[in-house]
Amino acid sequence: MADQYLLRVPALRLAQGRHSIYVFGIDGKRLDDFTTVSRARRDDDGLQGYQRPEVVAHIRAIRRYLESDGAMLPNAIVLAFTEQVYFEPSAHSTADGMVAYSQPGELVIPVDEACDDADKPAWLVDGQQRTAAIRDADLTEFPVAAVGFIASGEEEQRSQFILVNSTKPLPKGLIHELLPETTGELPARYARRRLPASLLTRLNTAADSPFRGAIATPTTPGGYIKDNSVLKMIENSLYEGALYQYRDSRTGEGDESLMLRHLTTFWGQVRDKWPIAWELPPRKSRLTHGVGIQALGYIMDRLTSDRSVSQFSRDDINISLEVLEPVTAWTDGTWILYPGDERRWNGLQNTPNDVRKLTNLFVQALRRSNGTDQLSLPHA
Repeated sequence: MADQYLLRVPALRLAQGRHSIYVFGIDGKRLDDFTTVSRARRDDDGLQGYQRPEVVAHIRAIRRYLESDGAMLPNAIVLAFTEQVYFEPSAHSTADGMVAYSQPGELVIPVDEACDDADKPAWLVDGQQRTAAIRDADLTEFPVAAVGFIASGEEEQRSQFILVNSTKPLPKGLIHELLPETTGELPARYARRRLPASLLTRLNTAADSPFRGAIATPTTPGGYIKDNSVLKMIENSLYEGALYQYRDSRTGEGDESLMLRHLTTFWGQVRDKWPIAWELPPRKSRLTHGVGIQALGYIMDRLTSDRSVSQFSRDDINISLEVLEPVTAWTDGTWILYPGDERRWNGLQNTPNDVRKLTNLFVQALRRSNGTDQLSLPHA
């Protein structure tokens, strides 16, 4: 029968405002007994977990180092504990000379060798590659420093995961997926992207979205449209375009449902207008390429920034897209951007200059169709 017991670890409790963290040392070989990794994935209930997959080459390199003479890992492993874990102060924790914010004692961790990973009382927030390397290394033991905190839920774990990794080259796509479902304070550059990232996730998962499953993210590896291309399109619209009308100027938040409906209405017509080009990856179609996504995003903003989604129809958008048809070369042919500036269909690149030129090509076509300098949908 598998063992169940309480692992008692000498620890120091440090008070940080209303929070407590626990600093302790432990044999790295024992971490697997009570810790697990919360892998980022998506199912019918939405985003689950937050960790990237193990990087085998990185683990192998760390393992070789650990098995060499004089190996040392000074960086602490960071753990998020469930409320099953608790701290017992020592009898001498209030002795003279002790500082108020530091208290010695024991961290009590329940261990059940038969429990599933999902039921273990600790998650690895930072140090999964190091922990895996220690686990696999040909060593009897390898003590490591650890810092733990008792988390109120997975949202807090995600926030801490982003903060701990904000100075490292964490994959941007993973950050974008985690941001909508985090709580607490985040660096300004991440806080600004929380709303765009939430809309990107909803575009990629909503049943009626033309982008459903098409945006490449860590939990949608089969997607073919770059997440950053869609994110830029959304950000441009949120801060300077059509989606701005749904935002609260005081809080920066907004009505995501209306924003999503606005996006799906416009881009649904784009998909229906050019169905073949929409299903092809960027190397075969400039419609799903960053240059096409951003240029058409600007057209959406110019056409609809003065009216909400309840004030225009799919037919209105389709009429405007029909006007663009003769000047497009999504999968073959030639882009005639200016007299003397002609490009093969795949000659446009995802650069600010080419995005600007393609946007201008579309704007001029719409203005000629309207017979005016004004650019708007055909129906008021």
